[in-house]
Amino acid sequence: MEQVDTGSSRTPLFSSALAARTRAASAEVDGTSIAYWVYEPVRVTPETRTILVVHGFRGDHHGLLRVADQLTDMRLIMPDLPGFGGSAAFEDTEHSVAGYGRFLSGFMATLGLGPDTVLLGHSFGSIIASHFVAANRDAVAELILVNPIAAPALEGPKGLMTKLAVLYYEAAARLPRRLGLALLRSQAIVRVMSVAMAKTGDRDLRRFVHAQHSSYFSAFADRDSLLQAFKASVGSNVSEVARELTLPVLLIAGEKDEIAMLADQHKLAALLPDATLEVIPGVGHLIHYETPEPAARYIRRFLKDHAA
Repeated sequence: MEQVDTGSSRTPLFSSALAARTRAASAEVDGTSIAYWVYEPVRVTPETRTILVVHGFRGDHHGLLRVADQLTDMRLIMPDLPGFGGSAAFEDTEHSVAGYGRFLSGFMATLGLGPDTVLLGHSFGSIIASHFVAANRDAVAELILVNPIAAPALEGPKGLMTKLAVLYYEAAARLPRRLGLALLRSQAIVRVMSVAMAKTGDRDLRRFVHAQHSSYFSAFADRDSLLQAFKASVGSNVSEVARELTLPVLLIAGEKDEIAMLADQHKLAALLPDATLEVIPGVGHLIHYETPEPAARYIRRFLKDHAA
């Protein structure tokens, strides 16, 4: 059981059963070493499904663990994307949306994941997952997008901040290696990002969120792959391929999300041929950390409603 030290009490953030469900593994996909984790169901039921999970930018599999902890009747497979966490960066492939899509195809083939698989993407993972499905229409059965990036990041009210972030990553990539890495791994900058995204009023949970970002936001392979991935994350969005997503799609949005704003989620839902939009009140871009229980409940209900 993972706990957060609050100074006066200790609050559990994961159940004690999660570790027992966990199996760490690795695979080589098109020449790239990939670390991944499998979370087996506590018990297999007729509603048990295999869910392939794609994490967001600068994260790794740790970010979705609280959701996995709630889905005890599902089998979840969580790779660290190439260039993040325990996975190596691509050697001869750009870290683009298309490059990550080819990785997903190879990863599914390596693990023997068939068209009955459910694909889930969070944030940048929603872009990767949706574009992959648009290019491989029969690859998965259902698509779940958590905090989906529904609109262009370089346009609208948040466009200026996005352009400043591009300059930050470009500067870090061009500086001497030591200075560039120091800038990217600055705990002060990571904390500012974390504080801006966290919406919970629970002090213990906020400490947990900040600790997670502090621990895992700097687990990237190198500056060049990170810059490529960031440009991919702000250069594409789900709406670009929405009309091509003819399978059932679940959108789980945060009411207070300032990165993937709620108004854009409604517009995205209207573009999708078969969409279900669920909005969680009081949360922003960190549904996976702050509100895993309702997220898991919506996932379970969606899969039950669309069972063959």
